[in-house]
Amino acid sequence: MSSTTLPGDPPGGRRALAVWGVGVSVYFVAVIFRTSLGVAGLDAADRFHVNASALSTFSILQLLVYAGMQIPVGLLVDRLGTKKVLALGAVLFTAGQLGFAFSPSYGMALASRALLGCGDALTFISVLRLGTRWFPARRGPLVAQLAGLVGMAGNLVSTLVLARLLHGIGWTAAFAGSAAAGAVVFVLVVLFLEDHPEGHEPEPVPHRGGAYVRRQIAASWREPGTRLGLWVHFTTQFPAMVFLLLWGLPFLVEAQGLSRATAGELLTLVVLSNMVVGLVYGQIIARHHGARLPLALGTVGATAALWAATLLHPAPHAPMWLLIVLCVVLGACGPASMIGFDFARPANPPERQGTASGITNMGGFVASMTTLFAIGVLLDATGDDYTVAFSAVFVLQALGVTQILRLRRRAARRERERLVASRVETVHVPA
Repeated sequence: MSSTTLPGDPPGGRRALAVWGVGVSVYFVAVIFRTSLGVAGLDAADRFHVNASALSTFSILQLLVYAGMQIPVGLLVDRLGTKKVLALGAVLFTAGQLGFAFSPSYGMALASRALLGCGDALTFISVLRLGTRWFPARRGPLVAQLAGLVGMAGNLVSTLVLARLLHGIGWTAAFAGSAAAGAVVFVLVVLFLEDHPEGHEPEPVPHRGGAYVRRQIAASWREPGTRLGLWVHFTTQFPAMVFLLLWGLPFLVEAQGLSRATAGELLTLVVLSNMVVGLVYGQIIARHHGARLPLALGTVGATAALWAATLLHPAPHAPMWLLIVLCVVLGACGPASMIGFDFARPANPPERQGTASGITNMGGFVASMTTLFAIGVLLDATGDDYTVAFSAVFVLQALGVTQILRLRRRAARRERERLVASRVETVHVPA
């Protein structure tokens, strides 16, 4: 990848970093709210008197709403811009977190998590779009990885801070108090966020109702890079998402015999590993574009190997060193999933970036939702046999790898064609 700035690229700089920082702060808070159930899963089961399947429904419904909204969100971002969509997202996920704090019943708690998922769904695609509007294209992989890193910092806050608040001041106070962060970022968006730098306004695109929607989706889906991005995201993200969002703490406590404190430290290790690996992957891909697929497939292989070693360990409990290595490797899943956007981004023009990113982002959340449900059902069916339940991970990984291998050559050929065409256009631009 060339290190020079392409014609028409945004300038980047301090102003870009400040505006992007406002946008990414919304995503940071959304992730805190999204992952708050991961540290409160056992408390939620006691509070609402539900079994494993019903408990998994919280996260499944949240992810179902999130995944189902990705294409509509991409279309909204392309049409309305980042500021309006992020402001709406902050309102919705804050209302959902407040509702969850005061829910007296399982049904109301489910509705609150669905509302939270709706607001959460509006954030990440908006932040990706903000990055492409404010930073040069050559910075795209690093900016995307940094956005993922900030999201994992939100996960870290959930694991370290919210967990302590939950067991210190109680359910209602912890969740209601955390909702104040949503109000803060809403104000920041309204006052300081801008969709694009001056002089870099996107070209107006005619919006004609259903015809525009169908055209955007069809054009994005026709690109092999978009479909490859979806399957990379599908295959890489879900093992860590499932672990952090709901089933990691019960697995470590109930199946591995660890205390909640030790289990929380291992969840924190996943997050810290994610943040470090995200920086490394971003730098590697920015310098060596051909490393995208090897990094993604290598992460899938390492994750599968460590899960197999943990689940098939002959002793009743896996040794601590193996659990530590598993959590370190799971930390690479988030950064690897961001590689999916690095296939979709060059495959689509600027006016389709939101739609293409929405399609890509569906992948990991559909896989996570499916696995969350499968694990809950298998736990109830087998009397809490975590070895059988977590074997669902391998099925979805096999499906995803098959699709990646099927699409990789077509996507690479199409990307080369686009690169050659862009170089020809650049040569013919008058001085």
